[in-house]
Amino acid sequence: MTDFFLKSVWFIPFYGLIGAVLSLPWCIGIIRRTGPKPAAYINLLMTFIAFIHSSITFSSIWGRPAEKLVFHWLKVADLDLSLTIELSPVSLGALGLVGGISLLAQLYALGYMEKDWSLARFFALMGFFEAALSGIALSDSLLLSYGLLEMLTLSSYLLVGFWYAQPLVVTAARDAFLTKRVGDIILLMGIVALSSDGAGLDFSDLVSWAQTSPLPPLSAALLGLSLIAGPTGKCAQFPLNLWLDEAMEGPNPAGIMRNSIVVSAGAYVLIKLQPVFTLSPVSSDALIFLGSVTAIGTSLMAIAQIDIKRALSHSTSAYLGLVFIAVGLGQVDIAFLLLFVHAIAKALMFMSIGAVILTTSSQNITEMGGLWRKMPATTSAFVVGSVGTLSILPLGMFWTIQRWFSGAWEIPLWLLGIVLFVNVLNAINLIRIFRLVFLGSAQAKTRRAPEVPWAMALPMVILTVMTLIAPQIPLNWDLWLSPTVPLDNANLLFYQSTVPILVVSSAIACIIGFKLELRRAWSRPTQKYLRFLQDLFAYDFYIERVYEMTVVSAVMLSAKFTAWFDRYIVDGTVNLVGLATIFGGNTLKYNTSGQSQFYLLTIFVGVALIFWLVFSGQWSFIVDYWLSIVPG
Repeated sequence: MTDFFLKSVWFIPFYGLIGAVLSLPWCIGIIRRTGPKPAAYINLLMTFIAFIHSSITFSSIWGRPAEKLVFHWLKVADLDLSLTIELSPVSLGALGLVGGISLLAQLYALGYMEKDWSLARFFALMGFFEAALSGIALSDSLLLSYGLLEMLTLSSYLLVGFWYAQPLVVTAARDAFLTKRVGDIILLMGIVALSSDGAGLDFSDLVSWAQTSPLPPLSAALLGLSLIAGPTGKCAQFPLNLWLDEAMEGPNPAGIMRNSIVVSAGAYVLIKLQPVFTLSPVSSDALIFLGSVTAIGTSLMAIAQIDIKRALSHSTSAYLGLVFIAVGLGQVDIAFLLLFVHAIAKALMFMSIGAVILTTSSQNITEMGGLWRKMPATTSAFVVGSVGTLSILPLGMFWTIQRWFSGAWEIPLWLLGIVLFVNVLNAINLIRIFRLVFLGSAQAKTRRAPEVPWAMALPMVILTVMTLIAPQIPLNWDLWLSPTVPLDNANLLFYQSTVPILVVSSAIACIIGFKLELRRAWSRPTQKYLRFLQDLFAYDFYIERVYEMTVVSAVMLSAKFTAWFDRYIVDGTVNLVGLATIFGGNTLKYNTSGQSQFYLLTIFVGVALIFWLVFSGQWSFIVDYWLSIVPG
């Protein structure tokens, strides 16, 4: 029986598609009398079946070697385009994580969007969303993964623009779609180049290919950079990081998936491409640079935000920056652990803030306060989720960072600085949010704030338990790479001191967060340098304005030049020919005499004139050449 579930694991992504298709009668209004909830129940049922199927396959594959399911899509001569499914504990574990969080997010949406008039359309899009994510988790094929990433981009666009009647939502959906398209196009170039260089289109074949690759340094560097571009957009890394901030205009249940699973899907593809990045130090250095800049920059952006969803979305980019650094250093198992621990904790945090937003009808943290008495379950969920993302004992992120600095790899000192910086700033940011939202006296919008209904509370409770037991993963994770770095006394002292440093830094960050003076919306710093820094971080280092003055301006200028060239050069030439024809016709019509010999003479003169215009410059050369080859 287990073999049947294993062999049919390829069907799991289709559960979500089936739910989306079955929701169409409610989406387009064919069925109205029942309301939209039956469509939600259908999608919940399909997601539940997918989760059960993936759980059975995960338990059956545990402890067994990885297997493959190969589907030959196109085979012509030497061209063989195959779609490969990977059956391994990692892929099926990722599939189970996608199915579990998707199931909880959809159950959460049942309460969050209960009164939305287009509930059926939302659940249909979530089914499509889930199908793309499940396929990416299973795929071992570059070609299939790229197609599924395109599905993911489309579904993200539709979910961000779900409330399309609002102009700001439409703008956010467009920006998110176009930003990710930039990375996707460059990624496609890299995939084509990779296939033309003799590599198979399967991730599992990249390791052996990279060990024997004859690529020159320049080609290897360009190939690695092109393959980095796609995950850079999907993971909201610099310079393509602003879309995740704007995507917070969409419904919060979709934001749960976006900040926990969607960004992880891009990093999942990046981790599988890691063997290619070993071909050139340029690729590895680029990953480390992008991850470091994003981790530091978005951590600073987060502490200046007053929109609760945007503050958390920037922290998502920061932790994905650590994943990029881990991949750049070749430490893929640490990257997997970071993804797993962060996904669960961040999903819980977005559920808790969604409950706050639904109850208060506000996202501005300066308008909140005193919610811990009124919403204890939501408060507990936010606290557990926040601690789960920080290096605080005894939750999962602490053990993941501790394992990173356990001595299994040679770790540069600057990495410890970046990790401490991200940990400290995110701790200060989360404590700031906690104090403004849950502590203090009640504000106008929080005086009447009841706890959320069971459909939203139950997923929060389940994820709270999952976050609390998540440390078992890093504690029992078998290292992919055995410790091979010989440690001298200095290095041993360095690695042994990282755990106390993490504990002390987290404690200091918590103290700073609770002692920091909080300012409401009406209060601004009087010092000019503080006000400058506040605006600099709040407006994302003015990256959007820089884009407007550089990229957008260049595109507009090129578009204006192209329009001018098309109007006055291309159209002008065509119009000139047309006017000459009209003028010539009007001139010739006065010479009509009815005599055929006159018409023949006119045609002869016209043809002779054309030949003269065409060949006059070359006629002497032709005559000289003819005379030279004719004897005598």
